[in-house]
Amino acid sequence: MATTDRYPRQAATLALAHALSAAERGLAVIPLSRAKLPALRSPHRDASGPAGPPCHGECGRFGHGVYDASTDPARIRELFAAAPWATGYGIACGLPPHHLIGVDLDIKSDTDSAAALRALALRHRFTIPPTIIVLTPSGGRHLWLTGPPEVVVPNSAGRLAPGIDIRGAGGYLVGPGSRTAHGAYATAPGTAHLAPAPCPRSLLRLLLPPPRPPRSGGGPTAGGAHGRGLVQFVLAAHEGQRNTRLFWAACRAHEDGIGPELTADLVAAAVRTGLTTREARGTIASAARMTTHRLTRDTPGPPS
Repeated sequence: MATTDRYPRQAATLALAHALSAAERGLAVIPLSRAKLPALRSPHRDASGPAGPPCHGECGRFGHGVYDASTDPARIRELFAAAPWATGYGIACGLPPHHLIGVDLDIKSDTDSAAALRALALRHRFTIPPTIIVLTPSGGRHLWLTGPPEVVVPNSAGRLAPGIDIRGAGGYLVGPGSRTAHGAYATAPGTAHLAPAPCPRSLLRLLLPPPRPPRSGGGPTAGGAHGRGLVQFVLAAHEGQRNTRLFWAACRAHEDGIGPELTADLVAAAVRTGLTTREARGTIASAARMTTHRLTRDTPGPPS
């Protein structure tokens, strides 16, 4: 019988310990269930009435998936206390200081993802540097890379090559030490001491969405390259992720002090993906409120 079946409390304790260790390295974490999903359900799942902008934690409750991710030990303990059934933890991608990018090499009967990555590396002349590698219960591998702060890498499944999924902004990786219904995740031998390596530039270009035509107004985007990256992140949204991407981009813009200047560009990008101007402005306003609240909460007071 698996350890998680015989000793659920011990499994939860180990998951918390691994999560706290990851947080010490600057990795924001959330508790995961045995199914590799966020362990805490949304507090808004049974909400009735007209749908408004999605809540990503402004309500102050847990259950917002990757938006709950934190490096604060006290908050992490609170998250795991609220989910005593958690047997693993997720590591949020795209957040400072590492701006983590996960390359998920899946194992499927009809694909060889490792060979596909080697072929891409040969064709585009890049080499994956020594980095953290996490082994999955199915025999797959997660390669941990870091991206530049000004570049927003979106999530994708099979776009780079069959069997290769990318975990970027708004996504998460299952952390080593997690236990799931199918087994445990573990760091590959010889890689645990490494830091996530910088993503090769040639590979980074492949991970970004194709450039969109310039705005009709022809003016520069606020915030320079970082602002353009956030706008491109919104433009790359598919149906079902438009609000989520817009909210994430607006939060990053406000955290970096370019929120007000970038609002018009973000609204225009969101409208091009199918949102209405009212929906876009509501989501951006929600992001501004949450970011202001978080920054105010995290600002240290005067010394006592």
